[in-house]
Amino acid sequence: MNTTDKKIAEVLAKFGEPMAGNVWRVQGTAVIYHKALERIAAQAQIQFDTPTIVRAERDEAVILVTGRMGERLEWSIGEALIGVNYRVSGKQAAYVYAMAEKRAKDRVILKLIELHGLVYSEEEADEFKNSRPVTAEQHVEVEKSEKTKVEVVGSDSAIEADLKQKITKAKTINAVTDLMLGADTQRILGDLPEGVRDEIRDFAKARLVELGWPTKKAA
Repeated sequence: MNTTDKKIAEVLAKFGEPMAGNVWRVQGTAVIYHKALERIAAQAQIQFDTPTIVRAERDEAVILVTGRMGERLEWSIGEALIGVNYRVSGKQAAYVYAMAEKRAKDRVILKLIELHGLVYSEEEADEFKNSRPVTAEQHVEVEKSEKTKVEVVGSDSAIEADLKQKITKAKTINAVTDLMLGADTQRILGDLPEGVRDEIRDFAKARLVELGWPTKKAA
């Protein structure tokens, strides 16, 4: 594990979140799930002030967000402009204000926990979101019939059992982390429904704790 990954892992551990299952890489850049940052914000008791609308257009929103963690205060700007840094396709609805707010809040959270510049939220860029594991909704969309769904569930159960067996066989914290961050595992997780993926992630977290992974909470 390099110095950057070690720093990321140590900070996430303070808030009860393992790096494995929460972070992946896109061309060398560490990317974290928006949901993981939301959990960290709750754990760290981060409070957000009422956001300030800097720019409001039909296809563009720029929002200023300020967050507080204890005595610390940080602020950041979130921007979303359709066709430039926020792309939608097909029948997908565009929510420029929601996206701008997500980006601003995620940046503030990363600043407050001192990971800004080391890891980026999945909401920052399309290439980040496009590289993440497939969502449950996308997974279900390709299931054309109930028969197919049954077959997929059976297959998922076998995959889940196999991954859990590998996690159990991992004898060190680094071995579990390397397994979960590996490209092959990421591809496998990407093809699983969100519920199964979360179950495997929780199983890996439990194994990390069993092996002595830090569980200290933020003050």
